[in-house]
Amino acid sequence: MTLEIPPPPPPPRPSAAPLTTNHPSNPSPPIPTLQNPKPHITNPLQTLKRNPIGNNNNNSQTLTEKLWLTSKLSPPPPPPPPPPPAPPQPPPDSSAYKTDLDEIENNSDLGPTRIEYRDKGKIFVGNLPWWITKNELEELFRQFGPIKKVISIKRYNDTERNMGFGFVIYGGTTAENSAMKAVEFDGMEFHGRVLTVKLDDGRRMKEKYANRARWIEGDDIVDYKSKWEEERHVSRKDLKNVLGTQPKNWQAIVEAFERIKKPSRTEFGLMIKYYAKKGDMHRAREMFESMRGRGIEPNSHVFTTLIHAYAVGRDMEEALFCVRKMKDEGIELTLVTYSVLIGGFARVGDVNAADKWFKETKDKLTTLNAIIYGNIIYAHCQAFNMEGVEALVREMEEEGIDATMDIYHTMMDGYTMIKNEDKCLIVYKRLKECGFTPNEVTYGCLINLYTKMGKVSKALEVSESMKWNGIKHNMKTYSMLINGFIKLKDWANAFAIFEDVIKDGLKPDVVLYNNIITAFCGMGNMDRANTTVLEMQKVRHKPTSRTFMPIIHGYARAGEAKKAIQVFDMMRMSGCIPTVHTYNALILGLVEKWQVYEMLVAGITPNEHTYTTIMHGYASLGDTGKAFEFFSILKNEGLDVDVLTYEALLKACCKAGRMQSALAVTKEMHS
Repeated sequence: MTLEIPPPPPPPRPSAAPLTTNHPSNPSPPIPTLQNPKPHITNPLQTLKRNPIGNNNNNSQTLTEKLWLTSKLSPPPPPPPPPPPAPPQPPPDSSAYKTDLDEIENNSDLGPTRIEYRDKGKIFVGNLPWWITKNELEELFRQFGPIKKVISIKRYNDTERNMGFGFVIYGGTTAENSAMKAVEFDGMEFHGRVLTVKLDDGRRMKEKYANRARWIEGDDIVDYKSKWEEERHVSRKDLKNVLGTQPKNWQAIVEAFERIKKPSRTEFGLMIKYYAKKGDMHRAREMFESMRGRGIEPNSHVFTTLIHAYAVGRDMEEALFCVRKMKDEGIELTLVTYSVLIGGFARVGDVNAADKWFKETKDKLTTLNAIIYGNIIYAHCQAFNMEGVEALVREMEEEGIDATMDIYHTMMDGYTMIKNEDKCLIVYKRLKECGFTPNEVTYGCLINLYTKMGKVSKALEVSESMKWNGIKHNMKTYSMLINGFIKLKDWANAFAIFEDVIKDGLKPDVVLYNNIITAFCGMGNMDRANTTVLEMQKVRHKPTSRTFMPIIHGYARAGEAKKAIQVFDMMRMSGCIPTVHTYNALILGLVEKWQVYEMLVAGITPNEHTYTTIMHGYASLGDTGKAFEFFSILKNEGLDVDVLTYEALLKACCKAGRMQSALAVTKEMHS
């Protein structure tokens, strides 16, 4: 006698109505309500779905409650009344959930899914002439259907000739049929050779899967087909190791690349990426053209890396040229490509172009990520358009995309630039509520906020909070504190912070040196300022125009015109290009007309501050003729005339005793 084991009951389903059985007298127990397996997750950005409005549950949160950050930054209108409850649904038929377990147990054919290694649209073409090109091969097989890609295997010692075989990959919905028709060319004579045309047997993909499986199991042994292939594999690994361990040693990186006898698209892409990170767009382009010269066609990844090089180098015209080249060659722009373009326009401050490409991204692609939102948010922050930033944050939250820590930092920096302390602190509070741990960048945003608003005491409180949380200062946070004390002309505390930098073992950078030079010039200690410039050059820091400007300004205000001109010439000898601010600092003390003409010769257009400074100089001498002459030049060039400009004219008229002219200037001010 055999015991019959009853089948297990069907698993419970998340339905509001209980499941019924075939025996009404023996009802089944009610199904427990499914609970949230992670009740500790309270981040509305993480739990928000793509369409949160389509939820008819009365107990669910409204959209505004889920969009926490958006509702705090710009409170929305009150929500509409909740919809009426849905009518109760009839209990479902339990027979719909029955499963024939006997049939599953008796089905012995179930096994592991067979992996299809063969590319159905790919054909092998052998016995090709060595001089044949990819274009000629494409023209031959294009008659069977649209071709996605042609692969010509080049010789490792002669890139102008191929190995005598290649592959043709058809695209589109008819790729398999096109490949089947192309096999009819097997045995056809082509330029004196009998072609071998076969369907792809999946050998390459099968070998790739096998190598991957061995790697997962911990077997790193690779069976090389030749000694040359083994040497190339070792050279490739050396290049990757040098890029990862010695990114600043460009000589070692170039030597490692040159040791590869036949670089592939991967190695060329790594080199282009290396130059792109440095912003060396010319060498990146050189590497790109060298790859093409070897007959290797770029893909979307390589094009995107080259566009990134131009974006870092702030040459968006060449970046757009690469985009047009991609489209001409039929290469689709990916999400990464669009993100790099938007980030590049954000760097150059062209928010309109960034918006245009972001709109095209939303039209072409269905899903976006936090990186591209971070780039467009950064573009609007640079343009001080925080209302646009809040709209983008709302859009991102409605799409269910979690804000990254970089986005929070970008928003804090944006509110810092417009000096909105309240909203900056709201973003900081939200950052902590989302589970992010504040780091030196977070505290640096707060220090920058308070130093720009003149609240240095609060900046010091943030600095102490950093120390309590075990976060060390970096050069940027120290520079912000020193800059805050310099604005208050508190030289003692500025130098005290500089001593803390030395105690922490940090090496001052160019920004910190510039701040210290500004402090020395503010104290009137010009000798120490000049000594600091020499110290910069000893530690191989190249001085900038900001380094020399406070020294020139200090000598000019002290009336030491000769020393100011000497520092100005030294700045030029150091390779620094004078800016309009540098000329303004020099003109402030010299007030000479030839300086303006020299600016024009150098290709630098004077601004309204330049002319106002000159007018004040002539006003101090009582030379109304020269003051009115530069006032006319200022107006003719379409520059803005402000109260300081009129003040210079009034000063000149009063100094010369021409009160009627002073009254005329006053009337023009009020007109």
